[in-house]
Amino acid sequence: MRILKKLMPTASPDDVELIRNTWEIWARPDQLPPEPLKPIWLVLGGRGAGKTRTGAEWVKGMALGHPPFADMRTERIALVGETQAQVRDVMIEGVSGLLSIHTRWERPTWQPSLRRLQWTNGAIAQVFTAEDPEALRGPQFGAAWSDELAKWPNLQECWDMLQFGLRLGDHPRQVVTTTPRPLPLVKRLLVSPHVAVSRARTQDNHYNLAAEFVRTVTQTYGGTRLGRQELDGEIVEESPDALWTRAMIEAAREREKPALARIAVAVDPPASSSLRADRCGLVVAGVDHNGIGHVLEDATLAGARPHEWAERAVALYRRHEADALVVEVNQGGEMVESIIREVDAGVPVISVRATRGKYLRAEPVAALYAQGRVRHAGAFPELEDEMCAFGPRGLETGRSPDRLDALVWALTHLMLAPKARPRVRGI
Repeated sequence: MRILKKLMPTASPDDVELIRNTWEIWARPDQLPPEPLKPIWLVLGGRGAGKTRTGAEWVKGMALGHPPFADMRTERIALVGETQAQVRDVMIEGVSGLLSIHTRWERPTWQPSLRRLQWTNGAIAQVFTAEDPEALRGPQFGAAWSDELAKWPNLQECWDMLQFGLRLGDHPRQVVTTTPRPLPLVKRLLVSPHVAVSRARTQDNHYNLAAEFVRTVTQTYGGTRLGRQELDGEIVEESPDALWTRAMIEAAREREKPALARIAVAVDPPASSSLRADRCGLVVAGVDHNGIGHVLEDATLAGARPHEWAERAVALYRRHEADALVVEVNQGGEMVESIIREVDAGVPVISVRATRGKYLRAEPVAALYAQGRVRHAGAFPELEDEMCAFGPRGLETGRSPDRLDALVWALTHLMLAPKARPRVRGI
């Protein structure tokens, strides 16, 4: 307030307060609703990234009918948090909460005994918690703010009850502010066409945070799995019984590809030719003259016909100047080989057949990573997510680990199976 007064010496106290509380002046682009407006706005952010302020300003805009949030007031709004204390202390009374972001003449009245905020224009925001999903059965709203969704108890039940209550007005809308976790609901929201997504890192809000805090947490957690989740607002999946860990993969990261002795393109074909079938795993890997493996590319295809993935495999073989195409033939046998030879009869195809389960086949390859004998020439997020989610029961999603299968076949051929005499190649 004093800084604004110094910059605008002739401004009245009301003018200064109005400017201080006009969110469109101060907000980052990720803190304003993306166009076009969608029924759900999902705001993913790290700790201190400004998520609470974003949610509170959205509710303020909806209640008062302020563009770009709304063209007219929303009369009934739900405020849903993890616990009663969290809603009160953070969403309402917090430093970025609803009571702090209004001008004196617009500020709503907080009625703790009734668990609601009321604006002078008649708009009401009612408090609910994820501890009691049944409380959402009955009331109806035109808007809702769900804070720290990924921490909610009774997550799916509470979310479902909230959706049934959003039935007032022509276009009920909601904002979700949360530090992400790899939960099924969060992942479904991310891919829904009805959801607009904004992302923010802790660093993006550093002007409003203590410099020592930003410096300390960045130095301590930057680049780690916890840091990616809590500072960068990323969804980082890792199963506790997975063969690979994020730390293991980060330790394998390399910036430059060395001279390689052999290169293989591994193909894990889908079980059928249907466009709804599993993906076709396509991974390129090599081994250098020191016996170190290098993952070069993940080119996995989804919804591809046989001739399409065969063409992609041959193109990878040519582009990387590979020595062989390693193809699993459990699902198609000789037909798989013949499809590739129809594309290019000169490509050397090495057929491999799975005689053990996926987990048992993957264990020796995971051991190579643990021994520091495999490197990743870049980042392969989807492949690495599969690796860190793959345990004795497969992937938690129930999908086939197509990328991982292709990786295992490639590195098994190059590093664990009998090898042909290598020919040294350049970078």
